[in-house]
Amino acid sequence: MQTFKTESKKLLDLMINSIYTNKEIFLRELISNASDAEDKLYFKSLTDKSIELSRNDLTIGISFDKDARTLTVSDHGIGMDRDALEKNLGTIAHSDSQEFKAAQAAAEKAQAEEAGAEKDGEAAADAKAADAAPKDAVDIIGQFGVGFYSAFMVAKEVRVVTKPYGSSEAWEWKSDGVEGYTIEPAEKEGFGTDVILTLKDNAGDENYDTYLTEYGLKDLVKRYSNYVHYPIQMMVTKSRQKPKPEDAGDDYKPEYEQYQELETVNSMTPIWKRRKSEVSQEEYNEFYKSQFHDFADPARVISVHAEGALSYDVLLFIPSRAPFDLWSKDYKKGLELYSSNVLIMEKCEDLLPDYFNFVRGVVDSQDLSLNISRETLQQNSQLRAIARHVEKKIQQELEKMLKNDREDYEKFWENFGRTIKYGIYTSYGMNKDTLGKLLLFYSAKEQKMVTLAEYIEAMPEDQKAIYYAAGESTEKLAKMPMVKAVLGKGYDVLLCTQDVDDFCFQTMQNYEEKDLKNVANGDLDLESESDKTAAEEATKENEALFTAMKDALGDKVKRVAVSSVLTDAPACLTADGPISLEMEKIMAGMPDSDQVKSERVLEINAKHPVFEVLKAAQAAGDADKVKDYTDLLYNQALLVEGLPIDDPVAFAQEVCKLMK
Repeated sequence: MQTFKTESKKLLDLMINSIYTNKEIFLRELISNASDAEDKLYFKSLTDKSIELSRNDLTIGISFDKDARTLTVSDHGIGMDRDALEKNLGTIAHSDSQEFKAAQAAAEKAQAEEAGAEKDGEAAADAKAADAAPKDAVDIIGQFGVGFYSAFMVAKEVRVVTKPYGSSEAWEWKSDGVEGYTIEPAEKEGFGTDVILTLKDNAGDENYDTYLTEYGLKDLVKRYSNYVHYPIQMMVTKSRQKPKPEDAGDDYKPEYEQYQELETVNSMTPIWKRRKSEVSQEEYNEFYKSQFHDFADPARVISVHAEGALSYDVLLFIPSRAPFDLWSKDYKKGLELYSSNVLIMEKCEDLLPDYFNFVRGVVDSQDLSLNISRETLQQNSQLRAIARHVEKKIQQELEKMLKNDREDYEKFWENFGRTIKYGIYTSYGMNKDTLGKLLLFYSAKEQKMVTLAEYIEAMPEDQKAIYYAAGESTEKLAKMPMVKAVLGKGYDVLLCTQDVDDFCFQTMQNYEEKDLKNVANGDLDLESESDKTAAEEATKENEALFTAMKDALGDKVKRVAVSSVLTDAPACLTADGPISLEMEKIMAGMPDSDQVKSERVLEINAKHPVFEVLKAAQAAGDADKVKDYTDLLYNQALLVEGLPIDDPVAFAQEVCKLMK
């Protein structure tokens, strides 16, 4: 036995126990190595006319023996001689694939130069043949030379039996992953490599038996290696009905028997590598539903093929319905990230901004700089470049849907509009110029959903701001005194019914140089000069009454004032300051909600008959009646705003007192 050196033993132990976070990755690594071996042989066949094979001759096999507890991954690739075994498996972190990539690049460069010098010679013909090969003819996955050793996470012994193409000699490499390894002559039919793992015994929570079942292995292939471009084949157990006996009676019950059949368990051709014009909508729908476990077809499909310094393929889906867990704490955004058709991450969060968290899809690039375990990335700049392009494409598709298919967009908005609004709020308004184009709100005037641009386009010339009201429902909001007052001026009001709406608008502050104003705030600037004069005169004339009303309410309100915009309502509540009444209502259900209060203002309609009653009570010196009427108006205004009354019992008693 050739022993591992002390440093090598430490490195091997580190790789087996620390580099990989997920044991099941081992099968992905072994399949990737098998794919690389077959790629190398296929590439060699393009220029070596003595090698007679095509891609159809190359397959990867998986088999298992429960009794012997062995799992075998086989390929019909280039194989290894004794020196290659020593170099590739005896030297930890040596990557033959990395050397092959470098040699391939150098050969292609030299071939191109030679073809340029001898255009009519054989070199030109070889170059032409190489150019005619598919771009993915050699899509080498490995680069660090450590993937093979992941097998020791699940195996107590690994044997590698291999024979190079065109050789009569086979060799066996064997190791327990602890002390060292042996390399001995072996017998093998055909060329290629078999990696035979003797699995560890189950211990505690570690159940290695799952790697000795059809279901367990097929699941891992589907999850991580479904799009490796060689057939991955397994003998699988199937069931069929036995022929009905000729003498069987009417009460005969069908009998079934099991049989073994070789089955290709991977899809091979990734749908995202194909041009959108080559894929039917039905194919996209089926892929989306099976891959992302949705029963409904997607609303939109986005296909991107980028080539350049960083080449990648992207296939995105905008769902037609929100997943049931979209707003749960367990929901995790992200796109599936592949490198050369091999799954690296099931949900790469860095590829999607939070406000597009509903998008599903795939990103595949062979140019990504992966870490040694191929589970995460080394260069975030590459990922950021792809993420920016992904975000831009989603934005463009949504804008296109809004412009050309309003009905579909409104359905989309019903499902996912909240996330767009949160994107503006959580970015402190930085995304308002781009995401603001996507916003939809219900127009009280038009009685339909409108964009902010459509609202501005329909504004009268004298309107200075965009007005909105936030509350529980459009029906209730439409009846609010301040909404009716603004509508009475000929201005539209956006009726906002989601908890994030007011936060979103306050974060934006303005849109296309138009201020966003909540009608429940007191600074709407809707009054004409005559209205302002009348309000000032009424305030001055009834200063004592307003002082008495403020004293009656105490610190419940900041002040009592005359409203210059109310029409038919006797009074209303507005907020003075950054915290609106709707914000206070929403925050009431949060921890430490007592600390968040709006500064309330009770506005009185000086033209309403109730105001005359208040004036009469004040003139008569009936302080109790002024206090009772003030409490009634204040509580009435609370109810209209959907806010709780401090003392419902006292309010009911005051109403009964009036009825008497």
